[in-house]
Amino acid sequence: MRAVGAAAHPPAPSRKREGEVRFAGYASVFDRVDRGGDVVRAGAFAASLRERRAVPLLWQHRPGAVIGVIETLAEDARGLRVVARVTHPTAAALVARGALTGLSFGYRVTASRGNGPRELLGLDLAEVSLVAAPMQPLARVIAVNFQKE
Repeated sequence: MRAVGAAAHPPAPSRKREGEVRFAGYASVFDRVDRGGDVVRAGAFAASLRERRAVPLLWQHRPGAVIGVIETLAEDARGLRVVARVTHPTAAALVARGALTGLSFGYRVTASRGNGPRELLGLDLAEVSLVAAPMQPLARVIAVNFQKE
């Protein structure tokens, strides 16, 4: 992804191996009620992200099914933005074709309030997953195979 009007530069040499796919997307979208009746609020991931722990990229939340590497995790105005590289050939092919676009995350609640919807104010992030049907319908892959800026 390059800004319109940016000077043309040759692409940086890619460390991506054949069959891998790099993507960006949102594992969580703030202030939108999910199918489980929860709403994640901005800042919910802040404490967890400050710890800078490695967060695995999983297939459908399965602990033993690591399918890639997360390069960047950060909160922005929209939600929890993730940039990752899918190294598992089957999963990479599905993402590349647009057949797998759902994102989700595993967590432990550290702060919440209310119910109907329950507001998630603090979350300890455990993993990010590519999924077929995300709990938050807006949590999706939004760009595939782009160069680092």
